[in-house]
Amino acid sequence: MDIAGLLTSAGINISICAVLLSLYSILRKQPSNMIVYFGRWITPGRAKHNEPLSFDRFIPSPSWVLKAWETTDEELLEIAGVDAVVFMRIIVFSIRIFSIAASICIFLVLPVNYYGQGQVMHHKQIHAESLLVFTIENVKEGSKWLWAHCLALYVISCAACVLLYFEYKSITKMRLVYITGSLPNPSHFTVFVRSIPWSATQSYSETVQKFFTNYYASSYLSHQMVYRASKVQKLMSDAEKMYKMIKTVAVEPETIQCSTSFTPCMFCGGTTQSFKMIEETETDNSTTNLAAVELSEKIKNLEESPAAFVFFKTRFAALIAAQSLQSSNPMLWVTKLAPEPHDVYWSNLWIPYRQLWLRKIAILLASIAFVVVSLIPVAFVQALTHLDQLPRPFSYLRDNIKQKFIKQVVTGYLPSVLLISFLYAVPPTMMLFSKLEGPTSRSGRKKSACIKVLCFTILNVFFLNVLSGSLIQLVSVFSRVKDIPSQLAKAVPNQATFFMTYVLSSGWASLACEVIQLFALLCNMIKKFIFRMKDDSPDAVYSFPHHTEIPRVLLFGLIGFTCSVMAPLILPFLLGYYFLAYLVYRNQILNVYVSKYESGGRFWPIVHNTTIFSLVLTQIIALGVFGTKRSPIASGFTIPLIVLTFLFNEYCRQRFTPIFRSSAAQVLIEMDRQDEQSQRLEQIYQQLQSAYCQFPIKCHDMSKSGHSPRRGGQDCIKDEKAQKSGKVLSVLGGSVRIKE
Repeated sequence: MDIAGLLTSAGINISICAVLLSLYSILRKQPSNMIVYFGRWITPGRAKHNEPLSFDRFIPSPSWVLKAWETTDEELLEIAGVDAVVFMRIIVFSIRIFSIAASICIFLVLPVNYYGQGQVMHHKQIHAESLLVFTIENVKEGSKWLWAHCLALYVISCAACVLLYFEYKSITKMRLVYITGSLPNPSHFTVFVRSIPWSATQSYSETVQKFFTNYYASSYLSHQMVYRASKVQKLMSDAEKMYKMIKTVAVEPETIQCSTSFTPCMFCGGTTQSFKMIEETETDNSTTNLAAVELSEKIKNLEESPAAFVFFKTRFAALIAAQSLQSSNPMLWVTKLAPEPHDVYWSNLWIPYRQLWLRKIAILLASIAFVVVSLIPVAFVQALTHLDQLPRPFSYLRDNIKQKFIKQVVTGYLPSVLLISFLYAVPPTMMLFSKLEGPTSRSGRKKSACIKVLCFTILNVFFLNVLSGSLIQLVSVFSRVKDIPSQLAKAVPNQATFFMTYVLSSGWASLACEVIQLFALLCNMIKKFIFRMKDDSPDAVYSFPHHTEIPRVLLFGLIGFTCSVMAPLILPFLLGYYFLAYLVYRNQILNVYVSKYESGGRFWPIVHNTTIFSLVLTQIIALGVFGTKRSPIASGFTIPLIVLTFLFNEYCRQRFTPIFRSSAAQVLIEMDRQDEQSQRLEQIYQQLQSAYCQFPIKCHDMSKSGHSPRRGGQDCIKDEKAQKSGKVLSVLGGSVRIKE
């Protein structure tokens, strides 16, 4: 590909970004799209839908850019939490390191690459030059100017390590402040126990109570069993969703009187006034209370699973119990700290502990099979990128594409678009795999999916594309380990053109699609204008998709590191992506996504390890390039750099990583002492009784019926959304009562 082809791809993607961003600035002003673009503020019920019709609502404006730019990290931390700030620190780190890389590589390495052949090579006009002229491939063997590449490699590696150290240190302090400065967290007092041994003479609940009162008599408080209730939970969830789907809520007095409409409702065929609320009468209330009592009886008769939440009197006692081996048989009484109440993934709690290792092996094999299947689209993408290298049976494709502009689009823009389309199926698949592994928390499931998506994208997008997407060639390369640096050194500069177009299409265009929320926008339009549903449900608001965005950002970081010295022309496009990502993601975090749970920045070790991997891979590729270019001095200076990078990573692993895996006993003991001095322990104990609630139904009705929790165990019944559990709706003269 030449410069003209690159500019064609850049022009297409910049045009798409400009159109979508302008459209977004208009759509976000429409009251009907509030749930799409301001979901965070819809959830607490603080947003208003009533806005006068004005001409300004249909004029693009950069107000959202200014708001995202002016928001400080302290404000972002208060609004969205630690995880949102940590994600934005990834973007800030990338901007800093690649600004340094661009400064030295554009002004030092790029001229050396362009004039690497000396007077022997006759240069064309800039727009007609091949992109290989701007890579290290254009430097002749034995050139004395390769010291410039070695110097740039040292500067980039040292700057990355220094920035990584300060970021790791800063985020570690932020995590400690999150643990110590927040309100008492029930998860600090709670241990999740699984693989409880079965007894023929007593129930699981009695077994748990007997075990912990015997071995943790001074610190044990109570426990709550986990029930095999997936069907009951599904029925309750489906009933609540169905009620929200067909109800009509009168929020303000002026909205009660609806104008007559001749447009039929697409849901039932009636007019828009077909759905009416019937006021609850005394009979309805008594029926509702009876239904709640019946449901609670069914819950009490459910089968207990060999898992439970055990509550302790202090944080330190819970930590000791979670980290200790409870039995001489490691497969029994398996303990770990419980996730936060909103983070619990209830449907996986009852999975037998003995099945987990089998599930992990099965998921590993399924992931390998998925990677093998993905070789097909990668090979097709590489065939489009290298039309001149197609084998004879497919030569008709090369012969039919003769127009210059069409060829530039096919070789420069289409391959990356096809690859991106295929990659959209990866995150849902990996999320399903992570769910089947049996994690007990939603953040754990998302973290596992993040690692899987990251590994897949690095292998698929980088390595398979670098090695031309051929499975036979890939196997032959990795069968000769000592030849890997030289093979990568030959392949990376040749694939720099593909990576440039990939950054443009998967980077710039995907950010524009992220900000416009195309799927959510279409769903909202169908809901509002076809089904005539006017209320905005908080359930339509999603949490931030860390498992898709973190791998994407880190993949571009890997591409930037490996290509910075080899093909520095990619750095301006990469910096443009990160600057746009800074504005887009801040806007999305502030307005769109809701923080449903908090992990305290546990994603950062993934970022650190991936960055170290990218640095070492870059250094290994540079070592291979210096070897093929016959520069022993540059090769000799690169080897110590690899060793120093590994030593730096080991220091960070020993200094910071343990804080992200477990809480410090010193910190927890200090917090326990502060709670004891402030006399807050009794209040905390009362909150623990209802923190982990598997069945959110009416509790005040239960107390009237004389149902009380069993001694030791807790049958948690909460009074959440009680007004919704027994409504009666009139649907075209009929009625629907929500019950189990």
